[in-house]
Amino acid sequence: MKNKSDGRRRNKSAHNEAAAGNKNGRRRRNKSGRNGATADDGDRLSNLPNDLLLNILERVDTLDAIRTCILSRQMLKLPTMLSRFYLSVSSIPGHHQKPPRVFTQREGLATNCAVAHVTDNILRTRSPKITITKLKIRFVLVKLDSLTIAKSVAHAMATQKVDAAEFEIVTEKRYNLCSSADLLRFANQFNDLFGACPHAFAGLTRLWLENMRFGKLDIPNILSTCKLLEYLRLTDCDSGIHSVLQVEHTQLVELEIDHGKFQRVELICLPKLQRLTYNNWFSYEDPMYFGFLPQLSKLSLIKTAIRLDKSLELSQLLANVPSVGDLHLDFRSEKIWVLPECPKLLTPMLSNLQHVNLDNLPEGCDLAWTMFILEAAPSLNELCITVWDHRCTMMTNKEFRKKYGYCEKADVKWKPYALDFKHKNLAKLTIYGFQTDDNFMRDITCVVEHAINITEISLYDRKVCGHCGDLDPVIKNMICPSRYPETDEERKQITEGLGLASRAVVHFRS
Repeated sequence: MKNKSDGRRRNKSAHNEAAAGNKNGRRRRNKSGRNGATADDGDRLSNLPNDLLLNILERVDTLDAIRTCILSRQMLKLPTMLSRFYLSVSSIPGHHQKPPRVFTQREGLATNCAVAHVTDNILRTRSPKITITKLKIRFVLVKLDSLTIAKSVAHAMATQKVDAAEFEIVTEKRYNLCSSADLLRFANQFNDLFGACPHAFAGLTRLWLENMRFGKLDIPNILSTCKLLEYLRLTDCDSGIHSVLQVEHTQLVELEIDHGKFQRVELICLPKLQRLTYNNWFSYEDPMYFGFLPQLSKLSLIKTAIRLDKSLELSQLLANVPSVGDLHLDFRSEKIWVLPECPKLLTPMLSNLQHVNLDNLPEGCDLAWTMFILEAAPSLNELCITVWDHRCTMMTNKEFRKKYGYCEKADVKWKPYALDFKHKNLAKLTIYGFQTDDNFMRDITCVVEHAINITEISLYDRKVCGHCGDLDPVIKNMICPSRYPETDEERKQITEGLGLASRAVVHFRS
């Protein structure tokens, strides 16, 4: 009787743990089906074929998968049979809850320790006959845990077939809480780890680093060691204030740089680079130099500009990369930092451009300047414009804006170089934040006059993010009510006002 009672208590405890991590209650429903049967016989999930179970388990965080497997003796062996792993310090029990609960640093470090233990245990006990198709580990840069993870991965790379491996390395402090000394300390900790386990990093295909201030030669050293690297992301990393980063790599396909205090990023030789994102550069001058990048096809530039920031001339910035076919410029609801140019100067750089996304233009400003891209990009097929004063990301304090050089709204001066030019390839115009005012109507009419083969104009209301409802009431009162056309009569008047041969071209997608 005692053993039976203990078994019931264990089953009840396991059931409670599963229900906490699986909000839809499937475990609760399965409990009723286990009356009069053992847990293994009655559990529908564990009775599925192994191939199907593995397919399911590889779609979730590996820690969550293990938490599921320990509920059934039949499933206990499955973690060592997985071919895809995602082990993350973010996989704290309850992290799927909505709204997500706030986790303590202690919980995070405990989970980090669990990630290290599970990584070591699974990689050392699994069958080497099963190829690891993807191994992704997100962990906090803590000495013992990091060393355990890196050594385990290095051993797996030496003894098993690993198709793709990825590290996301975060620090104990968020960037806004870091001092300069913290950034230097985190970089030193990383260098110690890198030096202790170079073979783990040499086998990586993807790497994401955060909150580190390296020495001058550290990043080039990382790149020279990580010869298989296809993706690199540096978030709030640099080599010192006003430092210059030079990047050369034979395999890198995608590069992302978020913030950091680089004076300039020089992409010297990246023969396979296809996608590049630079988010909020530090320099007041041209932030980048493009050397040999023959395959660069997608470029994304994001900047919250102030008065001192130089307006970029695309004819100079893109002089060596005429291969760009997809251009994304995000102005973060502030100053327009691109200078309209003569199409004769710009066309050689934009001759292959097919998709342009002008994101977060400030509300209330004239949009006519956007036509300079249409004039200079003869192959352009799709133009997307988002007009939005996104108050969640904007600095709204007037004194702060004045002190740090934020600009007041102002129209960008521009005039067409050829009044009668015709664009034959633009097929789609999309506008987010459309309002029934002369500014939008003028812009759309201008596009329609020149884009003679346009087939679709999609008009959306302002974008809304999940945090906008939490804004201070004072800030909310600054937001003008939307004037997006809601009635059929309003939409009919707008369509007629554009003078299109076919009204079916215009779509109101609220």
